[in-house]
Amino acid sequence: MLRRLSLAIAVASAFSGTLQAADVPLSARTDLVTVYQDAVKNNADLAAARADLEATKELVPQARSGLLPQISGGASTSDTRTKLDEPSVTSTRSGIVYQANLSQPIFRADRWFQLKAAQATSEQASLRFSATSQNLILQTAESYFAVLRAQDNLAATKAEEAAFKRQLDQSNERFDVGLSDKTDVLEAQASFDNARAARIIAERNVEDTFQALTTLTNRDYNSLEGILHTLPVVVPAPNDAKAWVDTAAQQNLNLQASNYAVDAAEETLRQRKAGHAPTVDAVASYQKGDNDALGFSNTAASPVHYGSDVEQRSIGLQLNIPIYSGGLTSSLAREAYQRLNQVEQQREGLRRSVVQDTRNYHRAVNTDVEQVKARRQSIISNQSAVEATEIGYQVGTRNIVDVLDAQRQLYGTVRDYNNARYDYILDNLRLKQAAGTLSPADLEALATFLKPDYNPDKDFLPPDLAKTESQLKKGAHTEY
Repeated sequence: MLRRLSLAIAVASAFSGTLQAADVPLSARTDLVTVYQDAVKNNADLAAARADLEATKELVPQARSGLLPQISGGASTSDTRTKLDEPSVTSTRSGIVYQANLSQPIFRADRWFQLKAAQATSEQASLRFSATSQNLILQTAESYFAVLRAQDNLAATKAEEAAFKRQLDQSNERFDVGLSDKTDVLEAQASFDNARAARIIAERNVEDTFQALTTLTNRDYNSLEGILHTLPVVVPAPNDAKAWVDTAAQQNLNLQASNYAVDAAEETLRQRKAGHAPTVDAVASYQKGDNDALGFSNTAASPVHYGSDVEQRSIGLQLNIPIYSGGLTSSLAREAYQRLNQVEQQREGLRRSVVQDTRNYHRAVNTDVEQVKARRQSIISNQSAVEATEIGYQVGTRNIVDVLDAQRQLYGTVRDYNNARYDYILDNLRLKQAAGTLSPADLEALATFLKPDYNPDKDFLPPDLAKTESQLKKGAHTEY
């Protein structure tokens, strides 16, 4: 008599072969929060964004310097020889001159607007850095759950391969005793070969996702804590797309940064237009040196010499009225106007994109909730379908192709269920990022549903849908 194939046998076979992660001590497994902390410390994109922020902040003191006093000092030495033909006189002047100059802008409209633009640009950079930091939260979750998704997919693929291998063995047994023909064996062999190829690809995907996590954090990980099937799968709160869009309009970090980009462009336009305005500076100077070096001589023919070094002080106002600069100022103003129009259009495009993303992710989360429920029920339905098909095959109303298709459908449903679970988690985080509310606390909340001893080969199915070990063994020895 031949053994009766069941889902229990296939899952039992999956239990017997564990992933490398299952052999890793619990203390060596890494949780989501630890991975995020590693990313904050070592992520190259975040470090680059931090450097950009610090560099951009320097625009403010640079612009402010144009409104503050400018002081310079120096010394010079020269040796000047003057010769006149009529009357024939030769004079020589030499010496060292020390000087200091002070200039204090009194009215410089262009520099004031430049400072305002720099301050807006600095605020924009701060928000860009915050957006990069927030995006790192999502990147960490995406990379972390990509590993878990790949591991669960591998576990389901291994269980499918085990099921097809057992079906192949039983087909060979049935063929040997004359209960089936060679076609059944070939069909089972083809399904097993395809499952084996899928398992090889799934193993590579696990390694690829671990490598992506290493790229993100510059750390190597042997195993990660898995997510429990008891994670609540609920609709967004509030479950109102407009409320989420309104929040995004106020709190989305990239959108806020674009507002400051417009402010900076407006101030830059004012700065360029102010190039037509007059400027007023208070100036003061001081010089001390030999009277010859300072030039205190009437003429070379009748030089006048002071008896000692000479000091010269001056203070006053300097007015400059721009009249024509070859059209440069007008051209710079036109350029600034177009730059302003550019960033305004970019902001509008970003606003529309944020609204679209927020609405899409809100719909996605609601869809994911229904998907998880539907896929879970589909597993139950497909389990029953597999068992019914096997019974039909036993009594001759179904053929081997029907059995293989039912098994293939079952494991496809298992993968769809796990994909729906991870899509739900990530779409929730993406919705919060679009709304500007995503924070490390969201990762900490998810971490409370991590299972330190998660074994993908055993836990890729919800516990209530998996058979107990005794039932599995019993099912594995059921006779036809």
